[in-house]
Amino acid sequence: MTFTKTLLASAAATAMMASMAAAQTEIHWWHAMGGVNGELIDEMAAEFNASQEDFTVIPTYKGNYTETMTAAIAAFRAGEQPHLVQVFEVGTATMMAAEGAIYPVQQMMEDAGEPFDGADYLPAVVSYYQTPEGELLSMPFNSSTPVMWYNADALDAAGVGVPTTWDEVEAAARAVVDNGMECGLSFGWQSWVMVENFSAWHNIAMGTQENGFAGFDTEFTFNNDHVVNRLEAIAAMQDDNLFVYGGRRGDSLPLFTNGECAMWMNSSAYYGSINGQVDFEFGQTMLPLDTDVADAPQNSIIGGATLWALRGHPEEDYRGLAQFLTYISSPEVQARWHQATGYVPITTAAAELSREQGFYDENPGTDVAIQQLSLNEPTPNSRGIRFGNYVQVRDVINEELEALWAGDQTAQEAMDNAVARGNELLRRFERSVN
Repeated sequence: MTFTKTLLASAAATAMMASMAAAQTEIHWWHAMGGVNGELIDEMAAEFNASQEDFTVIPTYKGNYTETMTAAIAAFRAGEQPHLVQVFEVGTATMMAAEGAIYPVQQMMEDAGEPFDGADYLPAVVSYYQTPEGELLSMPFNSSTPVMWYNADALDAAGVGVPTTWDEVEAAARAVVDNGMECGLSFGWQSWVMVENFSAWHNIAMGTQENGFAGFDTEFTFNNDHVVNRLEAIAAMQDDNLFVYGGRRGDSLPLFTNGECAMWMNSSAYYGSINGQVDFEFGQTMLPLDTDVADAPQNSIIGGATLWALRGHPEEDYRGLAQFLTYISSPEVQARWHQATGYVPITTAAAELSREQGFYDENPGTDVAIQQLSLNEPTPNSRGIRFGNYVQVRDVINEELEALWAGDQTAQEAMDNAVARGNELLRRFERSVN
């Protein structure tokens, strides 16, 4: 073949490929995953796109969780919404209140003729995003739960075992500090870990109306003695650096990875970050039990985000979207995502596949999050939370807790203030949806 013929053949092939691509239906997915997790999302989309010829999923990073949700709502109002948007768990009530905007994912899957069985999903994950009647509103994707990370070398050197209760946590913190460490314990995402999950772990209600699941006319109750007493005890642990506050979200991670603090409570999804940064033996274990509150733990609740389908697109688009959601929920894809990130596998099949592949044997403790979430059937107190304006409420809780750590108020004052300010935000949200 001459050079000219080769060039013409190549041009024809390119034109054919372009024509095929143009014929494919585009599915737009807005997400909040940067860095390595964002790269994994791009890989998922590319693999799905290569697996069939009718649809092209286009993932787009839109900033952090709050920015992504805000952008999607604004886009819907402008008639330029994506097909799919990733929204963090505390945005659930806001999304539910966006009448006409969301396409409940279970209904969407059924309308598209795509097989779907809610029993395939971990109960503690799927129950967070269901209606009281059991309909799934959004597709679980990146779910995590807080665990207690520990420096095994530091605990061994101090002659203490891995704590299982708060009394043991305090004793271990004192032992490692007495042995020369700068800090015993720290934690991040303090509202999620020390208010929301502490309450669920001990089967305590955070608010009325089943933590908001039974209606938006709810009020907070997390200023109870159980939460207050634990927070007051933690504040007292600041003496001798048994506890050190390191900031909101994941700001305190370096305190653990640098070997300053022996214990750190935060998301199971930090596995990838910790595994790649530390030069000591580490592990993760279940959240400690406050034996003054309960004889045994109930279950922890999730963080992370789900994928919400938005209305306003042609019917054919949703057929492709439904196929894509089936693909990313498959055991193989979910197991790979779970093992690479530390997020929990959202289905029982993905967890079993990870076990069969030897992942938990090779990485002890990486199934702790699953164990916590599956410990017991969720109760109305441990199913999760569904409060309006909760993004702002978390900011309020953070502010009041930071005043506690600074010594400017007691734990009772902090929680009373947070409840009073939070209830005002609940009423504002209630008015906006009525």
